[in-house]
Amino acid sequence: MFRGSARIILSCLFVLGSQTENAQDNVGEDSTVVYPANYFNEWTPVTAQDMLDRIPGLSGGGSSYSGVAGASRSYRSGGGRGFGGGSRGTEILINGKRTAGKNNSTGGQLTRITSDQVDYIEIIRGTSGELDVRGSGQVINVILYDTFADRSIQYELSAQQSDNNTVTPSGSLSFSGQTGALDYQIEARSGEVYSRNITKENSVLGDFSPNDRIREIRQTDGDNSTISANAGYEISPSSSARFNAQFTEGSGESDTVRRTTDLKVSPNVDFFQREDNPSSIENWEIGADYEYVTDRGDRFKVLAISNAFTQARTRERWNLTSPQSEDKNLFLDSGSITRERIIRGSYTFDMFGGSQDIELGAERAQTILDSKLALGIGGIPGTPSSDFGGLVPVSISNSNSSVEEMRYEPFVIHNWIFSPRMSLETSVLYEDSEITQRGDVSKSRDFDFVKPKMDFRYDLTPQIQLRGTIEKIVEQLTFNDFVAATDNRDEDSNVQLGNENLRQEWYWNYEFNAEYRLPNDIGVVSSRLYFEDWHDRIERIDVSPSDDDLQGANGNIGDGEKYGIDINSSTRMRMIGMPNLLVTGSVNVEDSKIKDPFLGIERRMQFSRRGRTTWSFRHDIPERNLNWGMRWSNPFDGNRKTYDLVDIELSAGDPFWSAFVEWVSPQNITFRLDADRIISDAEFCRERQRFGGRISSGILEEIEDQCSASGPTLSLRITGTF
Repeated sequence: MFRGSARIILSCLFVLGSQTENAQDNVGEDSTVVYPANYFNEWTPVTAQDMLDRIPGLSGGGSSYSGVAGASRSYRSGGGRGFGGGSRGTEILINGKRTAGKNNSTGGQLTRITSDQVDYIEIIRGTSGELDVRGSGQVINVILYDTFADRSIQYELSAQQSDNNTVTPSGSLSFSGQTGALDYQIEARSGEVYSRNITKENSVLGDFSPNDRIREIRQTDGDNSTISANAGYEISPSSSARFNAQFTEGSGESDTVRRTTDLKVSPNVDFFQREDNPSSIENWEIGADYEYVTDRGDRFKVLAISNAFTQARTRERWNLTSPQSEDKNLFLDSGSITRERIIRGSYTFDMFGGSQDIELGAERAQTILDSKLALGIGGIPGTPSSDFGGLVPVSISNSNSSVEEMRYEPFVIHNWIFSPRMSLETSVLYEDSEITQRGDVSKSRDFDFVKPKMDFRYDLTPQIQLRGTIEKIVEQLTFNDFVAATDNRDEDSNVQLGNENLRQEWYWNYEFNAEYRLPNDIGVVSSRLYFEDWHDRIERIDVSPSDDDLQGANGNIGDGEKYGIDINSSTRMRMIGMPNLLVTGSVNVEDSKIKDPFLGIERRMQFSRRGRTTWSFRHDIPERNLNWGMRWSNPFDGNRKTYDLVDIELSAGDPFWSAFVEWVSPQNITFRLDADRIISDAEFCRERQRFGGRISSGILEEIEDQCSASGPTLSLRITGTF
């Protein structure tokens, strides 16, 4: 698969590189790519996101929202704590600034900025002390007009239909404009949420005789509402401030019906269960930044953020003993509050006539997780309690805890532009942190790391850029790994234990990137070759209190390696007379190795992909104000295993298909129809091997073969501006 896909991409290079049809060449001498607003006129875009969707190398093909903000480099992080020292993906700036927010990010504003507010868009492939971000693969800078002639109100109405004909509506209203030196955006969004998942499982015993058959239907109904605001104020020609705020709340109810057929007896016997899983979330965030530029061009900047995320979930399960009666056997109540307070300041100044600049700064971040978990079981000795759903309370180690991290990170970043074609960015960050845990477990530990980085870029030509990076990356610990939590992956397991002895995993990252922007704006071809030298890798370990109580948890298992290659292409098909057909393809191949703590064998790292192939296209028909497209994505299956203390899982998935069609009316109203999981059911399957005792015993007890699917969905979205 990989060889065939790579051969197609490489063949296209020779064909596309020879194209000489007239088109705008947007690459300047400094390798920055500039797209003025009139570049997009023929496609009648409505929002800034619509404009980005037409740029080769940034389009998501058939996706509903392209989402050009780069993915997190951590397979475990949920966005990370603090601002961090830079991203390997794509960063988005508006007028050279990023939003002082994490949940309410700069990229999220693109659908709220109308196209007539955009002056031009820059794709910045170099580094500079004038940028609000460092160390990114590339930076998208959306430049807006200094003033807006009119205020703008944008609306969106949408509805999604699932495969069982359930329809869930949603809508949003945003208001943006400028008054004097103040520019602002306010958005309110609300909608219903619905999903349905059907699971089928067949299992056999260790001697391969039939065990049982399970059929399960899980339906989730809920709602979600968000209000957000962004504002910027030019205090003077040399100083400015920005502010953002966001509040989200939502609730849901998940109902599960399960039938288990015992195949070990004849005739077979059916058992029925049902579950209720109510849940709720609440999230708020406020952020602000201030910037001052001196007469000689030095920049002082300070950013601050405070946020909190609260979630609660209850799981109750009943055995249905007859059509009229039921018996509760499980009660799980979990809740957590995560709070974060960050402040970051920096001072940037030029040296040696502007060819070099230095940024000095520091960041302070405080993160607190308060977590609780209550478990009640039916049919066991003890006194039932109303606080545990009327069942018998069961003690869980580390179930009520507070984890707090106080982190300080001073940094120095040096940017050296040797010539218009060559630049070097070096940085040193020092991380000093203290993690304290209170409650069922009391423990405090100190950590410190020195994190150097070198990023060298060379423009062989304005179209061809080569980039080499060496960086020490220290991953942030996931606080949920410290405390006991609900086990949502295994029906036979209620909770997963926490591990208060975790330490940060880290690795040296070595990578080489090459990018070729084809002549006449035909497209972009890029590749990335990387090697990661891992230390203190976090995966599953044995934390069993005794041989009669086997328990696994996330922990540090040792050192390993990961390596791979990414190849991406995005081309306009002028060679076949279709310049408005944008075809995007990507191939990723990855491998890794580490020593398994349970079996002592060398294996692939868990959660490390084998690879993926993705193809998509977007076809614009300007004369009809119409565009449509499709996307196909297929992960590489085979030997994707997850090793735990008492079981081994092998996972696989079907290709994912999606398609869309979009029409812009003469009144500038956009109608868009999306279809997901079409053509195939897009099943996700896993085979779980359960052992009698530890997997090292080799005593195979059961093999479960399970597949689940959510079915196809259709959605209609209508957006407009007035």
